[in-house]
Amino acid sequence: MIQTIINPSRTEWPDLMKRAINDTAELRETVAGIISDVRSRGDEALRDFSRKFDGVELGSLKVSADEIAEADDIVAHPLKQAIAVAAKNISKFHKAQRMEEITVETVPGVTCSQRAVPISKVGLYVPGGNSPLFSTVLMLAIPARIAGCRKIVLCTPPNKEGKVHPAILYAARVAGVTEIYKVGGAQAVAAMAYGTESIPKVHKIFGPGNRCVMEAKQQVGAQAAAIDMPAGPSEVMIIADENANPAFVASDFLSQAEHGPDSQSILLTPSREFAEKLPQVLEDMLNTLPRKEMMMKSLSHSRIIVLENEKDIMDFSNEYAPEHLIINHADADRLAEKVENAGSVFLGAYSPESAGDYASGTNHTLPTSGYAHAYSGVNLDSFCKKITFQRLTQDGINSIGRAIELMAENEDLMAHKLAVTVRMNK
Repeated sequence: MIQTIINPSRTEWPDLMKRAINDTAELRETVAGIISDVRSRGDEALRDFSRKFDGVELGSLKVSADEIAEADDIVAHPLKQAIAVAAKNISKFHKAQRMEEITVETVPGVTCSQRAVPISKVGLYVPGGNSPLFSTVLMLAIPARIAGCRKIVLCTPPNKEGKVHPAILYAARVAGVTEIYKVGGAQAVAAMAYGTESIPKVHKIFGPGNRCVMEAKQQVGAQAAAIDMPAGPSEVMIIADENANPAFVASDFLSQAEHGPDSQSILLTPSREFAEKLPQVLEDMLNTLPRKEMMMKSLSHSRIIVLENEKDIMDFSNEYAPEHLIINHADADRLAEKVENAGSVFLGAYSPESAGDYASGTNHTLPTSGYAHAYSGVNLDSFCKKITFQRLTQDGINSIGRAIELMAENEDLMAHKLAVTVRMNK
């Protein structure tokens, strides 16, 4: 079921790090066509795509106040309590990320400052395929609200009855979403990027999705709206020593596989004995779970890798740059100091990925496919711009003016020099 590799050479590592799926020219062309259609036909195109992909005939694309009130009645009280716990922790962690305005006098008479300003209009995409990801609503809308975004637009696909899952609607109300639309797929991304008769254009788009959604985000990101990050199928890397509980590690493998058939789980361990134990534990657990068939597809491109030493393990992990990194190891804190590339890190035996996915407080919208080399997960800064300000007095321009003049002269930008000279001579 899962490939086990014993002490591969470093020349073999690139092949072992390959993700499940690469984008294809066909996918790019298909998505480009959807985006173009939405740009030219607006709501009409969205309704046609809903008919084609969701099997539903939609009237109004916007979720009504009555539908939100209905959802509030449908969602069970225990789930409401669970959402409240998650929302409280997510809010607490993201409020702590607020940046205070900084002011520095670089030289006498020259004062520079920087402050965070919220993005006024943001779009959130929440998948509704394999699972109704109401947790993603909390992860995106709560920091958007804390940042101060005025318009928070959410798109999510409808079911066959033309309704949005009640837990998504309830979470959206709790988190402070301002508008909700029954639109999914690449067409939803296009609608938020360019605007339609019903859906407003936003300045930045957030959220996970399938291959089409991710491709759409990258295409509009180059044309019309900023995006949170490039992303692909979800992934976890687990570092475990010989003392790790095999049931804990196996459950982490399987929780990742549950995200979808293209998900990937990789175990790095120095213990051959532990590596040999794990497949049977995985198989026994898998047989008890309802999504076994789909999860087996994910496990088919998952791997158990035995590496000789700690240095190899951390080098492999940092080169792979996992979305989720679980360090189930006796020296987890020490290994954590060596982490350079990862979306979110889970330390110790009792820190499953599930905690970060739902309720620990950290954000679960994270870079995948190696993008953790350069991207952070969603955080409060994701919903802000940093604007700088400067004020120069007469003494200030006099103190740095000659340096500016010389630099402008040597770049042959004489009007730049003039703008300083006229002030110094005043």
